[in-house]
Amino acid sequence: MPQPTGPYPKLDALTEAAQSRGHLPVGVVYPCEKGALEAALEAQEQGFIEPVLVGPAALIRTVAAEADMDLSGLQIVEAADPHTAARRAVELAAKGEIGALMKGSLHTDEMLSAIVGRESPLRTGRRTSHVFWFDCPAYRKPLMLTDAVVNIAPNLMEKVDIIRNAVDLAHGLGVSNPKVAILAAVETVNPSLPSTIDAAALCKMAERGQITGATLDGPLGFDNAVSLASANTKGIVSQVAGEPDILVVPNLDAGNCLYKSLVYLGGAACAGLVLGARIPVILTSRADSKQARIASCALAALTAEHLAYQPSAAS
Repeated sequence: MPQPTGPYPKLDALTEAAQSRGHLPVGVVYPCEKGALEAALEAQEQGFIEPVLVGPAALIRTVAAEADMDLSGLQIVEAADPHTAARRAVELAAKGEIGALMKGSLHTDEMLSAIVGRESPLRTGRRTSHVFWFDCPAYRKPLMLTDAVVNIAPNLMEKVDIIRNAVDLAHGLGVSNPKVAILAAVETVNPSLPSTIDAAALCKMAERGQITGATLDGPLGFDNAVSLASANTKGIVSQVAGEPDILVVPNLDAGNCLYKSLVYLGGAACAGLVLGARIPVILTSRADSKQARIASCALAALTAEHLAYQPSAAS
């Protein structure tokens, strides 16, 4: 990901708010490359988190020494390989010793399988999903996007959980009734486009109290979701059009393309979390900028207490 240039007033407000919450204990899973370790240490310096490094201690210290990073005072929990590190971090989270998990240099699948596997103590009845939080220079307030990372082609009930996770995050950030735009290629229901049928069903579910805490509308095209002028031109009467807090995409292809468009062409800064487990998960990529990694730590620190789900049987 390119290094954003700023200024980013919404991102600054996010990080300042996180600093006021104190240091969140975060298990950094297998931080055996410079980027992951550097971001965790800088987030600590900025007052967001207290890293607990989980992985092979000798290798972690070697990486730190080569990058001239100081690990003094940090706890290192020995784990010989990525699989063991992920399992050990999940155990620490289940005991309440850490309040969030952060991906290091292991594969995403290894990380998530330990968190949502059938025997995981962090599993809940909620499907996990990813939410991006954006500071878009062209948009007046923070904008969230889900799911562009975890769920490839979610069905209707999976989309319900995806929306609930994003709404919970919005509540944790102080948005009491987020406006949710459910995106599709067109703003009318078309039997040939299943995404439009899902969008209509999700809105009806919200009307009937099956999805609460937010105002939903859809299907909406991206243009009339984010632009009131576009919605007015098409005669769309909506409480969400032009004012969304959350964009819900129909599938991973659409979400990933939109996310990268906002960053690479729109100049947006972003943070992101995986939600739906008992604690939030900071799931960064090696291509992410240091700023994105640090901002994700801030997002976790700001919302971890609100997102501490109670464990239940998995759905």
